[in-house]
Amino acid sequence: MTLARGTHLASYEILAPLGAGGMGEVYRARDTRLGREVAVKVLPERLADDPAAQARLEREAKAVAALSHPNLLAIHDVGTDRGVYFAVMELLEGETLRSRMLRSALPWRKTVQIAAAVADGMAAAHAKGIIHRDLKPENIFITTDGVVKILDFGLAKLGGMTTPAEGGRGHAGDVPGDDDAIPTQTLDTQPGTVMGTVHYMSPEQVRGGRVDARSDIFSFGAVLYEMVTGQRAFARPTAPEIMTAILREEPPEMGGTGVSPVSVPPELRRIIGHCLEKNPEDRFQSARDLAFDLRAVLAQAEAARLLEPQAPAWGLPTRRWRSGLGWLAASVVALAVIAGALLALNVSGWRDKLLGRSTSIRAPSASAGSARIESLAVLPLENLSGDPAQEYFADGMTEALISDLGQIRALRVISRHSAMRYKGVRKPTPQIARELNVDAVLEGSVQRSPERVLIRVALVYGATDRQLWSTTYAKEPRDVLALQSEVARAVAQEIQVQLTPQEQTRLATAPPVNPEAYELYLRGRYYWNKRTAEGFKKAIEYFQQAIEKDPGYTLAYSGLADTYSMAANWWVLPPADAYPKARAAAYKALELNDMLAEAHASLAGVMWTYEHNWSGAEAEYRKAIELNPSYAMAHLWYALMLVSSSRGEEGLAEMARARQLDPLSLAVNMNLGWILYVQRRYDQAIAELRKTLDLDPHFEGAGFWLGVVYGQKGMHQEAIAELEKVVDQSKRAPDYVAYLAHAYALAGRDSEARELLRALDQLSEQEYVPAYCTAVVYLGLGETDRAFEFLEKAYEE
Repeated sequence: MTLARGTHLASYEILAPLGAGGMGEVYRARDTRLGREVAVKVLPERLADDPAAQARLEREAKAVAALSHPNLLAIHDVGTDRGVYFAVMELLEGETLRSRMLRSALPWRKTVQIAAAVADGMAAAHAKGIIHRDLKPENIFITTDGVVKILDFGLAKLGGMTTPAEGGRGHAGDVPGDDDAIPTQTLDTQPGTVMGTVHYMSPEQVRGGRVDARSDIFSFGAVLYEMVTGQRAFARPTAPEIMTAILREEPPEMGGTGVSPVSVPPELRRIIGHCLEKNPEDRFQSARDLAFDLRAVLAQAEAARLLEPQAPAWGLPTRRWRSGLGWLAASVVALAVIAGALLALNVSGWRDKLLGRSTSIRAPSASAGSARIESLAVLPLENLSGDPAQEYFADGMTEALISDLGQIRALRVISRHSAMRYKGVRKPTPQIARELNVDAVLEGSVQRSPERVLIRVALVYGATDRQLWSTTYAKEPRDVLALQSEVARAVAQEIQVQLTPQEQTRLATAPPVNPEAYELYLRGRYYWNKRTAEGFKKAIEYFQQAIEKDPGYTLAYSGLADTYSMAANWWVLPPADAYPKARAAAYKALELNDMLAEAHASLAGVMWTYEHNWSGAEAEYRKAIELNPSYAMAHLWYALMLVSSSRGEEGLAEMARARQLDPLSLAVNMNLGWILYVQRRYDQAIAELRKTLDLDPHFEGAGFWLGVVYGQKGMHQEAIAELEKVVDQSKRAPDYVAYLAHAYALAGRDSEARELLRALDQLSEQEYVPAYCTAVVYLGLGETDRAFEFLEKAYEE
């Protein structure tokens, strides 16, 4: 039965045929009620009286209607009119993946982009208990604006229940005339029926056994193999031979003769092989995992592209490396670069491409339903004390939970910096989970009184916003550390994460703490996290007071070490004064507790940036990461140390991990801009720094580097505008003032540059002003002798 133009099915006017298959004919139509164009799928005449075919059409409509996701075809309506059964779907403009593959080979990056989108759609369907069971290139659609859609849920398995098999090859997204797609030829309803399109069946489908989400992952692995190689994974002449190959044989090796004519990253080959494991237990256990690993391949490739070897940079490195790159390391780089520029030497730049691998961490299934929890974000706990001045306590409890859960190696925990961006923000949990790329979130509240600390927490599955577990804990203030560890253990138990004996010991041995010392420690961390000169000075005061209250309080020593190190990095305090104090505090913390990741990272920073003991620093960073695999800052600092020592591939592996743990980190985004800057890839550096400012328009570090890069491009007015802005924001921080003076001088505004130079001289009589800052101004003015004079002083500092 072919519907003529102008035919009406209920309120839908047929406009033109779009395609046909064995189980449906698809037409472009106009919705006369809403005035929009839609796609209408109708049963062909030969099946109009077939109850099984009607049931399949209705089942497909119900399956798709239960879903709402940008990578899944939307269905609007289903009905019957004068004996014609039809479903109304969104109208897509574009082509199926099969058509796209027939036109030309897909570049591997495009393949991965499409694959990640399909995996997202699969994850959304699986979260609703819907298994597609017929994933193939004909059922994947790419719109003209590049959106990827999964089509045709006609064989979908709903709610985990086994459904009768239905045969026929045609689907709404089929390419007419694709006769080599071998279907399952059956309308049998008996157990053991084989369903799906043979080339893309999973082994369990071939056997007619029960299937779950992992069957779709196998099918899509076969699609992905074909996208990469241009060949089917199990190409055989007949359906029985194909089934035998799926059950017993492996697909040809990618990269072999005639297979995969383009270069395919080894990590992508690994992902495809992991999808095509015969045993479902050996595959990816969720489409979310698959999407995560696919995007990691893209991220690593993009970083490698951005950081390809370039000509040496003659830019002017400065101190605000917000990721923790130390003052003395910055000075060494600055001296080398500036001296090289002055002497016109052609010193080669960093030539390592930062390339790394991202590992997907796996954990057993959660006990609450079918939700798998392998990654988690702790959202800022709500302060229910009624006193805004107690915000520091709620923030401190949030950070402590992140730290305790981060010690569990089998769980990826988002860092504090990204989690705290949701403080006071009202967003749906699924949106937060997508933005942070996590399976679940832990949310709750904290209330403190002189007699007790009350904490309420709930574990919520991100994809469905379903609460999996909740509880309330109460402890005396002196037992607050035990309370935090108890919550972490409870979360681990609820999601059935396997704890190592060491992790069990660490979470079970939380000593009592002096309540006054703990409060002072939390206040110190609160001000340390502000990342301002005033904040550092207040943090030092609070940490020292905490130590006075409890000389055995390990965390207070670690906080003191971090603060002195950061104050030296930011030139708030003279490095020669601050670093020895940081070292002493770190050693004391480790003397009290050598299992504290933060203390090992603190000591590593001193060894690297002040002592130049790089092997010792590496050992300490690795120890910190071993103790707390989710400590994002340790990964970031270690990454920068590796990159600066020409170990680029290892460095990016750590940077990639830091970005997974801290996806909204200003420091990570800014540091990518800085790396591009020193590679002289100024346009790309500008793009990355602007993206950082999109996250936070008031982030001084990104604005500062943006101004520096503009100056290197000769865009003096743009440089001055950015640097004037950050000078005002920072209340005239010396290094910002120095670079503004430098920009003025390059723009020919010498009098303004000298005025700022005099201001720096006057400021140096009241507080510490690095000699390096003065050298920068003289360099801009072209007074190289004076520049070298102050560079010598900077070296002594």
